[in-house]
Amino acid sequence: MKLSQFKFDLPDKLIATHPVKNRDESRLMVVNRKTGEIEHKVFKDILDYFDDKDIFIFNDTKVFPARLFGNKEKTGATIEVFLLRELNEEFHLWDVLVDPARKIRIGNKLYFGDDDSMVAEVIDNTTSRGRTLRFLYEGPQEEFRSALYALGETPIPKYLGRAEEPLDKERYQTIFARSEGAVVAPAAGLHFSRELLKRMEIKGVNSTFITLHSGLGSYRDIDVEDLTKHKMDSEQIEITQEAADLVNKTKDAGHRVCAVGTSAMRAIETVVATDGHLKPNLGWTNKFVFPPYDFGIADSMVTNFHLPQSTLLMMTAAFGGYDLIMDLYKQAVKEGYRFGTYGDAMLII
Repeated sequence: MKLSQFKFDLPDKLIATHPVKNRDESRLMVVNRKTGEIEHKVFKDILDYFDDKDIFIFNDTKVFPARLFGNKEKTGATIEVFLLRELNEEFHLWDVLVDPARKIRIGNKLYFGDDDSMVAEVIDNTTSRGRTLRFLYEGPQEEFRSALYALGETPIPKYLGRAEEPLDKERYQTIFARSEGAVVAPAAGLHFSRELLKRMEIKGVNSTFITLHSGLGSYRDIDVEDLTKHKMDSEQIEITQEAADLVNKTKDAGHRVCAVGTSAMRAIETVVATDGHLKPNLGWTNKFVFPPYDFGIADSMVTNFHLPQSTLLMMTAAFGGYDLIMDLYKQAVKEGYRFGTYGDAMLII
């Protein structure tokens, strides 16, 4: 398939800049893949489509405050530093993006905090924007990380067109986030409230947790028309034996398996066995899913409404069917659904 096939007109006003007041009260479009039937609901109605012993697969990754602003030595120029991942704990080495990149070279020092208490030195230039920083800090690792994170902001997407606000600390994080390492929130999971999870438990709908530390790779622009030539960045995943056993037991018994979000779907599709069972795994994935694609684990999926030409839209179209999903996206625009991380949701069954 071609990149241009995933283009559609999305008015800026439909990109959600803030979350709805209550997590489970965003809108929900329910889509039946076989019949093409759609229903317009509120997210907390989602349990109407699931029964006792069905299962939701959640991504329990936790977003850390990855966006920092520092000042370059001598010039004092303000530099945005986006922490991607820690490369070496002992030497405080981090893989980062810097903006503006043209001003930052190997050997430059950056100062962070009102009192310049945190200092970093550029020791490698990996890409046009990417750098490796060594933070010059003496002290225990826990103390260093606490000091570093105290300087950071919640890494809300730039397309929101605004700075971090106090509500983002809570709302740009799922209520079940526990495994720190993401710089992007698993958006579909943001809709689940404590009340909704309690109702799930009472109804007998099971849940399990896998981890995929979402990076910026799924969100960067694709610069090739032929999708087979696009390379995804690698992201760390963990699927425990316990999670795999619970999913496989559910699947073998003929109950519904629902992947909550493209990140959860990507993780489980990375390690599906030839017999259709989920395997435990601790490793990395650079899997890129786009139509046509045969899914091996989940038979339903919760996902947000994604931006044009994004890898997230491509996976959604692969699961729901290209023609159906692209038609429904046009309907979603007409119906005023909200798009993006803080937007509305779609359930594909």
